[in-house]
Amino acid sequence: MSTTTSPTGSATAGVATPGIMESGAVESGGVRLRGITQRFAPAGAPVLDGIDLDIAPGEFVCLLGASGCGKSTLLNIVAGLQDPTAGEVVVGGSGSALMFQEPALFPWLTASRNVELALKLRGVPRGERRGRAAELLHLVRLDGAADKRPHELSGGMRQRVALARSLAQERDVLLMDEPFAALDAITRDLLHDELERIWKQTGRTVVFITHNVREAVRLGQRVLLMSSRPGRIAREWRVDVTGERRIEAPDVSRLAIEITNDLREEIRRHAH
Repeated sequence: MSTTTSPTGSATAGVATPGIMESGAVESGGVRLRGITQRFAPAGAPVLDGIDLDIAPGEFVCLLGASGCGKSTLLNIVAGLQDPTAGEVVVGGSGSALMFQEPALFPWLTASRNVELALKLRGVPRGERRGRAAELLHLVRLDGAADKRPHELSGGMRQRVALARSLAQERDVLLMDEPFAALDAITRDLLHDELERIWKQTGRTVVFITHNVREAVRLGQRVLLMSSRPGRIAREWRVDVTGERRIEAPDVSRLAIEITNDLREEIRRHAH
């Protein structure tokens, strides 16, 4: 099934769109990109140029790169929010849900009602929504916040509600565009733990954009470095960290230093 855009800004199963193939070619939860190129003007320079990428079902992949390299554009293409100029996208199974940097919760709705709205758009019967929303809020450890409105929640709690809302869509692929960038370091570290737990518990495929190299190594099974414009996959790392994968762990630090050096070199190369 291909993807189209829902009123909440997340991808839902729908009618085929240009550049999106039927999902039978990959396993449920898998993502395949072939020759993805994006230009915003017919004769303009490409923002993305010939990207080929395979993401396995259940894999956690982090995308890194300098500002303007096309990370968010690539995520929007995978979500079905934007058609590539050229190339093919295959999202296996039930499609994808996109979680943005800002929670984008409806301020007049409680945490539960924000999650219930996603369930309503998915067609869940009215009588089942409240209970299912409670299950999802429990999953993100917000049992006591169901009846609170966004202004009564901390930044980290609002992001947990946004995550519960994304999970409510029951998509096999979760796309996350710098969801923790605006949070303080302690809250971000706590949410790393929560996201890892939820990923393991739900088996979702996760594609996670970040500018934070240590965050990428802390979370990802694979880290992809994108070149500056035009965006291409410049290098990738398989993350093989022994012991507990904390952001301050020595193995995380060592790999983060290696990736940071490559990122700096990539930025310098395209600055001239």
